[in-house]
Amino acid sequence: MHAVVYHGPGRKSWEEVPKPSIQDDTDAVVKVDSVTICGTDLHILKGDVPAVTEGRILGHEAVGTVESVGSGVKNLSPGDRVLVSCITACGSCRFCREARYGQCLGGGGWILGHLVDGTQAEYVRVPFADTSTFAIPAGVTDEEVLMLADIGPTGYEVGVLNGHVRPGDVVAVVGAGPIGLSSIMGAKLFSPAHVVAIDLAESRLEAAKRVGADVVVNATHDDALEVVRGLTDGLGADVAIEAVGVPGTFEQCAALVRPGGTVANVGVHGKPATLHLEDLWIRDVTITTGLVDTYSTPTLLRLLASRQLDLGQLVTHRFGLGDFMQAYEVFANAADTQALKVVLSARS
Repeated sequence: MHAVVYHGPGRKSWEEVPKPSIQDDTDAVVKVDSVTICGTDLHILKGDVPAVTEGRILGHEAVGTVESVGSGVKNLSPGDRVLVSCITACGSCRFCREARYGQCLGGGGWILGHLVDGTQAEYVRVPFADTSTFAIPAGVTDEEVLMLADIGPTGYEVGVLNGHVRPGDVVAVVGAGPIGLSSIMGAKLFSPAHVVAIDLAESRLEAAKRVGADVVVNATHDDALEVVRGLTDGLGADVAIEAVGVPGTFEQCAALVRPGGTVANVGVHGKPATLHLEDLWIRDVTITTGLVDTYSTPTLLRLLASRQLDLGQLVTHRFGLGDFMQAYEVFANAADTQALKVVLSARS
């Protein structure tokens, strides 16, 4: 089969590799039907994730068809159509019992495309298949479901739920990329008074409007703090969601939040950010962080099937499965290509 193989910082290739097989009795081998590229994959290619070693197949999101299962797999059969989650769960360790699957101690967590071979391939081995895949509801497309492999639950859990968004809140989302847009859509489920999207790119702010942002702020020439305070009698946002992952946007969120409010950090940070405790401590500000656990995926699948959630609109570019080099180029240059999510399909 063919797969995207990492060969060190800045180097990858679509090349022929051995097809995966069942290694443990809880494994499944899944034929990849649709797959996407994540911002985390770009971090890996920059050398920001040293645990990813040369020769690793990248990718941690896919929709596919089960080809074979181990003798210990109870809930899957060959031919089943499944969502392969970005988080793998052993299902029995302390953290899995608490639904903190991202912190799995039994060999799971974020391992696909990180510690074991991932999904940017024609086939993928999925460990702990019963607890790491989800059956796909009837009537939804591969593209729609694929958005729940990572960005859907990430924005919802780490942004909206960690941020404790409530009806009537003013929610500021800093960063209108795929995660920020997912956070906006998740926040709208809780009937906030206003959702404010803040970004530097007009194309992403237009996308934010399409998915439900009430107010958009181009931080290149507008003062986001002034806009948010104008909506809140000078107090600041009830919830500020950081969806970029650079020091400046984290510090901006801390400035935007009201006394007693919450900063929910979703972005993946590669550098330290300054925490102004000298200002924050007296304002009763809560700061949350987190790796997605995907405990919300069943809920989001129901919302998708009932058409109360439309994450499929985030897909902007489509490719055949063999066009990974071109797809990476488009995704990595989003400022020029206006890419949000790219989807590669074996059926293209």
